[in-house]
Amino acid sequence: MECKGVTTDSRKCGPGLMFFALKGERFDGNEFVHGALEQGCTYAVMDDATLYDAADNRMIFVDNVLDTLQKVAAYHRRQFCTQVIGITGTNGKTTTKELTNAVMSTTYNVMCTQGNLNNSIGVPLTVLGLRPEHQFAIVEMGASHPGDIKELVEVSQPDYGLITNVGKAHLLGFGSFEGVKRTKGELYDWLHEHKGTAFVNRDNEHLMQMCAGLPLIEYGKPGQEGLLVEGEVLECNPFVKFRWRKQGGEWQIVQTSLIGAYNVDNALAAITVGLYFGVTDDRASAAVAGYVPQNNRSQLTETGRNHLVVDAYNANPTSMAAAIENFSMIQAQDKMLILGDMRELGDVSQAEHRQIVAELRDYGFTDVWLVGSEFAKAAQGSGYRLFADVDAVNDALKAEPVIGKTILIKGSNSIGLTKTLINL
Repeated sequence: MECKGVTTDSRKCGPGLMFFALKGERFDGNEFVHGALEQGCTYAVMDDATLYDAADNRMIFVDNVLDTLQKVAAYHRRQFCTQVIGITGTNGKTTTKELTNAVMSTTYNVMCTQGNLNNSIGVPLTVLGLRPEHQFAIVEMGASHPGDIKELVEVSQPDYGLITNVGKAHLLGFGSFEGVKRTKGELYDWLHEHKGTAFVNRDNEHLMQMCAGLPLIEYGKPGQEGLLVEGEVLECNPFVKFRWRKQGGEWQIVQTSLIGAYNVDNALAAITVGLYFGVTDDRASAAVAGYVPQNNRSQLTETGRNHLVVDAYNANPTSMAAAIENFSMIQAQDKMLILGDMRELGDVSQAEHRQIVAELRDYGFTDVWLVGSEFAKAAQGSGYRLFADVDAVNDALKAEPVIGKTILIKGSNSIGLTKTLINL
């Protein structure tokens, strides 16, 4: 109550802040407590008894700093009547969060997760940003292991929930697709227990089964009774144009700056949330039309030599297949794909990489560069060019410059495909 904010970064300390000394794989925040206090932090929360000085009342000793951060955030959340909308999903959660923020911010004072602060640290930091003036909070939640979403909903305590989809990602942590569904479904479990409401895509059979028994606000493809919003793709050349309407109302046509037909579901979700809370049709459409994606999420880049569709923030079998399908729909004469390994797939990794290779063949793509050890094994004999890593790709691009192509670039972030952009 005495502090104006919190920080977990010893480089971002100052007067009036409370420093939480978190531990990471390569650092221990306890070692920076003295420095944080010297920089003016009012208090420092720590859990290393060997560094704790009981005589310094600015040091607060706890059993576990992360657990304390989460509990403090949950307490902070309970002090407000702000309506919280929790968003998770295998793919599209960040784009949906950004679009929903854009739509809701046309009418309300909204607090929203910044960047991808959607984990066990990011969510409490987001929640601690709540202020009395905020009418809504949009909190993105990510997961890679069972129980992750349960942990985050107990911090954010959402009144409404939206799961974009469930797909094959982080299977090494979840164990199976059923594990993905159970973990993402922990958001629905919270809503069940606390009389919450879900926004849901009627066309997603998995989600419709998972949310049974909840009050629902639904969106989906045209021709279905009971939807709040219905919509469909009009074209993808390369940016998506779609139309939507409140059921029985007039069609609204929206030209977006989004690449990928799959983004229409994300846009419809955002519009549905907005309309449910009273945002006008025109404001919702204008907000979606004005949104420009960032951080290598389905961005179109023109380099002077090539047109690049950069979707290299992350990759899993579901998002990779969707990106390839959408790329096949884009009207361009000379297409090329540079795809990197999909990480964290465990025992099914080879099967999933082989499936992607088969899909590339089915769509008739011939100019394909595959990067990483998993694709190297899965694509033997495919005729596609195989590279051990990004350095090898860059060496090839310098030796054989690529000019005049439309190129899809997608892979897990750890592969580092964005390092190829300078040579394209």
